[in-house]
Amino acid sequence: MEPAWALVGARVLLRGASLPSADPRLPVVRVGGVEAQVVMAGPARIAVIVPADAPGGRQAVTVDGVDGHVDLHVGTPLATGIHQVDNPVFGDDGWLFVTFSGTRGQQVPVSVFRVSPDGVKEPFLTDIVNATSMAFDAARTLHVTSRFDGVVYRVKPDRTVDAVARELGVACGIAFASDGTMFVGDRSGTVFRVGPTTHVIPFASLPPSMAAFHLAIGADDLLYVTGPTFAPCDYVYRIDRQGDVTVVSSEFGRPQGMAVDADGTLYVVDALAGGAGLFRVRPGQRRELVLSASSLVGVAFDPRGGLVVASSDSVYRLDVGVKPWRFR
Repeated sequence: MEPAWALVGARVLLRGASLPSADPRLPVVRVGGVEAQVVMAGPARIAVIVPADAPGGRQAVTVDGVDGHVDLHVGTPLATGIHQVDNPVFGDDGWLFVTFSGTRGQQVPVSVFRVSPDGVKEPFLTDIVNATSMAFDAARTLHVTSRFDGVVYRVKPDRTVDAVARELGVACGIAFASDGTMFVGDRSGTVFRVGPTTHVIPFASLPPSMAAFHLAIGADDLLYVTGPTFAPCDYVYRIDRQGDVTVVSSEFGRPQGMAVDADGTLYVVDALAGGAGLFRVRPGQRRELVLSASSLVGVAFDPRGGLVVASSDSVYRLDVGVKPWRFR
């Protein structure tokens, strides 16, 4: 299977030898026993759409008249009724935090939900307008940005919040370096650095984004940033500790959320229609599609193993054994 992970509605490619040809009729392919739509067929490959009613989890993909099967990990819906603009985030206990960001200035009943490992969604925060990006600091304290008022909020144990940084523009994208330095994106074109005393200084400049900036700290302790524009292709950037910007990849159409796995490998979501999915990005290599989807905005790795990917209104879980990078 290419790729080996997918969401329902996504296109995947089955490769093999002596597969049934398209003449006189298309082969019958099943995912988890459910017949899939075949969109291309030949003796060496068959492209199919993962059926909407395919079961989640590890599923056998079979071709009628061909012995054996291959496996495809199909994302299981974990929560719906959300509004994600950036990555969801996991707590150490395996609970997932998701936002209902809303339209600009919209006061919604719940700003942030948390979702249990078995998919129970409950309100968590109620008083942040346009909750946008989230990250945990080294003390495992949750921070949330508001793209409406340009503030970063720190969440206290009693679920009240303190404003710890202000005047950050359209604040989207947040990440913490190993020394506790906080970085926050302003989609108008600035990445801010926020020190331990919450002193805010402009750190780097990038092209303005038509959607949102997305930030991640890599295994090299450097900052990675995406921010889709109206250009036909967009970049994944790396920013060193002096604020110098380099391009890591120019292969993306609309790069959005990012995460780093336990091996230090960067994963980037692409939301470009017709080419959406989750990609693995390694230095000096072409990006590798690892999960096919019709639309995504974010990704997060579970510290207990597995991952979730988020569309604007839903999150899906895949138990594929991947864990997040942690500085030791």
